[in-house]
Amino acid sequence: MDNVPPILPDGRLGESFIAPVFEEEAFLSPGTFSSADEYAANPRFLELQEELRCVLFSAVASLDPSTYTSPPSEPLEEATGARSSHQSLDFTRVSVPKIRLIHYLKIGSPNVHRTSTNSTSRAILVFIFLFWRNAFSARQTERKACLDKSYDSLELYQESIRLLGPCLQAKDPNVLATVCILAVMELMSVSPRDWRRHVEGCAALFDSFNVNGLSGGHLQAVFWCYARMELCGAIISNGAESTVLPLEKWVPSMPEAATPTERDNMIRDSFCQKGVVSPDMHANWAVYLCAKTCDLSCRQTRYVELGEIIDDPRPFTERWTCLWNELQYWLEKRPPAMLPVKTTGIGGGQIFPEILFAHWAAISGNQLYHAACIIMLDMKPLEHIVPPSRPHYSSIWHARRVCGISLTNPHSGNLINAIQPLYIAGKLLSHHSEHVEVARLFKIVEETTGWGALWRLKDLERAWGYEPGEILSAI
Repeated sequence: MDNVPPILPDGRLGESFIAPVFEEEAFLSPGTFSSADEYAANPRFLELQEELRCVLFSAVASLDPSTYTSPPSEPLEEATGARSSHQSLDFTRVSVPKIRLIHYLKIGSPNVHRTSTNSTSRAILVFIFLFWRNAFSARQTERKACLDKSYDSLELYQESIRLLGPCLQAKDPNVLATVCILAVMELMSVSPRDWRRHVEGCAALFDSFNVNGLSGGHLQAVFWCYARMELCGAIISNGAESTVLPLEKWVPSMPEAATPTERDNMIRDSFCQKGVVSPDMHANWAVYLCAKTCDLSCRQTRYVELGEIIDDPRPFTERWTCLWNELQYWLEKRPPAMLPVKTTGIGGGQIFPEILFAHWAAISGNQLYHAACIIMLDMKPLEHIVPPSRPHYSSIWHARRVCGISLTNPHSGNLINAIQPLYIAGKLLSHHSEHVEVARLFKIVEETTGWGALWRLKDLERAWGYEPGEILSAI
C-alpha cells in the first residue's frame, strides 16, 4: 500500500460470515426527498448508512479469532473479481460527469503517487481509495457552495459502499483509510451529536486489526485521523460519554503488573521516543491527552452521579494531578516547530492574543492543550492549591489563547479541528465583542471548509443568553 495517497498525521485530509458483495442497483436520486444540507432526513442516505454499518460489523465478525476458520486471505484482485485495475473498478458506473469527477480528484488527492504496474492489488486499492476520496470531496464541495440540487456525493457514497465489501473480504488493514474517510463524510453531512454511530464501525475494525496510535507507518496516520473524530464526539458528549475505542487501545498493550502511574509513564515515553519528538507525533500526543481529559471527566461524572466503579484505585485528586502534570510536561517538551514564532498580548483594540505558528501540526496541538486545560480546571479538586502567579491555572487565559490561535492561523484543516475547542473556550467569554469575534470564526469555518460549525454557535448563543440568531446578525 506504499502508493496510497497519504493521510497526514493530523488526520486532515479521519456467527462467522463474510461481508457480502452488494447486488448491483441503479442510483436513486434523492431530489424529491431533501436538499443537500438535509442528509439526516434523506431516506436513501439513511439506508446507505445502515448498509455500511452492516458491512463493517460483518467484517469484524469474520476477523474474530474465535470464529475465523478460513484460510489466509486471497489476493485483493481475486476477492474483487478483477483481473486488472481497470476491470469493473471504473467511474463509468456512476452518472457524475467526468469534468466534476476530475475536479473532485484534484481537490481531494493532490499528492497521488504513480501506482506500480507490477502490483494489481495495489492498483485496485489506490483506485478504490480515490473513489471514496471523491465521495468526500464531492460532499465538501456541495456544502461549501450550498448546492441544494447536487447529489454527486450521495451517488459516489453508494458506489463506495458497493466496493467496500470485496475489500473487507480480502482482510487487508489498509481498507481502514477508506473506512475513515466515509466516517468523516458522514460526520460532515449529519448531526454530529450522533457521532458514536459514525465511528463505531471504525473502532471495531481498528480493534480487530490491532492498529493503534503507535503502530507505525501510514496506518498510524490513519488512526490519528480516526482519533480526532473520537475526540470531537467525546467533547460533544460533555462528560456523559468517553471514546468508543477505549483509550488503552489507542496505544500498545502495557504490562498487566504495571501500576496506573507506571503505565502513564510508559505511554508518555512511547510518545516521546526517548526525548525526541516530531511535530506530528507531538500533535497526536495532544489529541491523546485531550481525549484522556474527556475520559477522566466522564469517569468522574459517572462515579458521582451513577455510582459506577472506577478501575483506577488512585483517589480523584491524585488522578487529576497526574494528568495535569502530563499536560504541562507536553507543553514543556514541545519541539521547536511546535513553538509560536510570534505572540502578542491583548489591548489596544485587540480582543484575543495573536499567536502565530509556522508548522501546521503546532496549530491544532497547542489549541488542544489549552482546551484540555480548560476541561481540567473545570473539574479541579477543591484541595488542589493554585499558584497565584501562573496563568496556566486561569481558564479564561486558556480560552483567549484558543480563540487567538484560530484567528491568527486560518489553516482549513485546523479550523475544522478547532470547532470543539472554540466551543469550550467560548462558554467562558463574557464580553459582547468577544462573542462577535467567536461568531465570525464559526462562520469562517463553515464557509471555507464546508464543515458544519454554526450549530455549535447556536449552543453558545444559549449559553451567552442571546436570542437565536442574534449574535450572527451582529457580524
